[in-house]
Amino acid sequence: MGQLQFLDIAVIIVFFSVIFAIAAYYSKKAGKNTDEFFLSGRNLPWYIAGTAMVATTFAADTPLAITEIIAKNGVAGNWMWWNLVIGGVLTVFFFSRLWRRAEIVTDVEFTEFRYSGKAAAVLRGFRALYLGILMNAIVMGWVNKAMEKIFRVVFPGLDAFLLVVILVIIITIYASASGLLGTSRTDSFQFVFAMVGCIILAVIVVQLPEVGGITGMQAQLSPYVFDFLPRIGDVGVDGITSGVLSLSIGAFIAHIGIQWWASWYPGADPGGGGYVAQRMMSAKDEKHSLFATLWFTIAHYALRPWPWILVALAALVLLPREQSPEILLNENPALYQQVVEVHKTQTITEVSRSQEFLDFYNRYENTVDPGVMYPKLMIKYLPAGLLGMLIAVFLAAFMSTIASQLNWGTSYIINDFYRRFLVKEGTDKHYVLVSRISMVFVVTFALLVTKYALTTISGAWEFILSASAGTGTVLILRWFWWRINAWSEISAMITPFVILPIVTYGFDMKFPFTLYPIVAGTSVVWLIVTFLTKPTEEKTLLKFYRKVHPGGIGWKNIAAKLPDVKSDTGFGLMFMNWILGVVLVYTSLFGIGKLIFGEYLLAALFTVLAVISGFVIFRNLGKQGL
Repeated sequence: MGQLQFLDIAVIIVFFSVIFAIAAYYSKKAGKNTDEFFLSGRNLPWYIAGTAMVATTFAADTPLAITEIIAKNGVAGNWMWWNLVIGGVLTVFFFSRLWRRAEIVTDVEFTEFRYSGKAAAVLRGFRALYLGILMNAIVMGWVNKAMEKIFRVVFPGLDAFLLVVILVIIITIYASASGLLGTSRTDSFQFVFAMVGCIILAVIVVQLPEVGGITGMQAQLSPYVFDFLPRIGDVGVDGITSGVLSLSIGAFIAHIGIQWWASWYPGADPGGGGYVAQRMMSAKDEKHSLFATLWFTIAHYALRPWPWILVALAALVLLPREQSPEILLNENPALYQQVVEVHKTQTITEVSRSQEFLDFYNRYENTVDPGVMYPKLMIKYLPAGLLGMLIAVFLAAFMSTIASQLNWGTSYIINDFYRRFLVKEGTDKHYVLVSRISMVFVVTFALLVTKYALTTISGAWEFILSASAGTGTVLILRWFWWRINAWSEISAMITPFVILPIVTYGFDMKFPFTLYPIVAGTSVVWLIVTFLTKPTEEKTLLKFYRKVHPGGIGWKNIAAKLPDVKSDTGFGLMFMNWILGVVLVYTSLFGIGKLIFGEYLLAALFTVLAVISGFVIFRNLGKQGL
């Protein structure tokens, strides 16, 4: 089953045919103007916009990352990203309607919509290139890396990076042809297709005789692996917490109490932003924007992870893996050194070696890079046709993410840099053409980052979270406090890059503990800068408030000068919905998990809490006219 059969190839060809058919159908309409190209004419229904958000965050690296997390820290290891639920739900009820109401093309355009003067223009241009090129290339780079790993497992005799390049060329063709209008539709198709494939793989591997179903899996693995909550405070005590995420109190507070609101991260921006904001702004209206973001948050955190989690748990039963590479080193030092060199250079294919080498290589690879166990299960246990489907699943996940990142990043380059500063009076066709050329440039730069600059995916994650620590407060408060100005945001973006190397190299601090000094230092700096610089011009504040009217005490003086503008109210209901939304997502997440693992009483309890939370939320939204 390790080699592709005719049926596998046929499935993959059908998949690509559907993708190109969708792109071709929407390409003509997307070429009309940049509003159609980047925002789908602001007419997406909530289920399309929300599903497109979920599809974008389901990248080729996601199942591999979940497998690696569980191999090292059990189910509870997912709290490294489950903590972002709090900020995601905050975006749903406080910011989704504001983004749609602003009627701008990108979240970077917001800077000149909200601020004034040369500082606002500089901030807009800088953020456009910083996010659209640099950060975008890093994100696309780690997704490319993950796909490269998958290709190495599926096609061991071929150049994995070359296959990634070919696939990226295909993505660029259809993304540049159809814009967001087509990308959002292909995203929806790819997401449904990918999740069905992941569910099929989970069912097959869990039911294998070697695994023995859920009960057999539970009997063969440590009970700590199945814990939903991390262990706090007793890290590494006599191995008691082996197989479960163990955090010191300081690390726990950094992740749960700071990370979700303090750091910028693609798809989980404080206050919304990036491609999530792009989808919110492309929705039909404010109601569709809110429900799109709510659906995204529930699907992203509560529904998607479980098929991946089950496959990862099955991998721990089915594939050989040691607790540390040192065990292999002590077992056979000479063979260990040979395996390390092959794994590093990828110059010798596994099939050209002896069975002893292959077995040792697999044990080493599963130990140092447990994410590869996911595609290995596909190759080993899936029959013809289903293997092709799962390969197409990874292609779908990879393509939807890269296409959305391309559209999102290019929207910054064109709308917020090229159109704003270089060619201000071009035709719509000109801007669409330059957008397509920019996509080629961005994807080429991302491939160079993948090949020459990116070493580890986890290192890229930690760099982004640390390099943006402290900016989250500004990104949230700029909607609700008039005194925030362009210099607040500029200083909040620059300061982490000053503090990060000091605490990393000067004090040898590691992530997530680096968040403490960076967030504290950045917060002090941007507050001082805010009060030492001039506020945004009043006419800009009045224009912003008339358009967005966010309400609240932070705009009291501005609102008083616009008595004809109806300010937002009902903040009590918003806060209630925020808390209930967090309860809804977590109880849905835990309820599904408990149902899968046969704990029916707890599953019923969590389900009841989720239903009650959802009912009260929808009742509150009705009171707000939604």
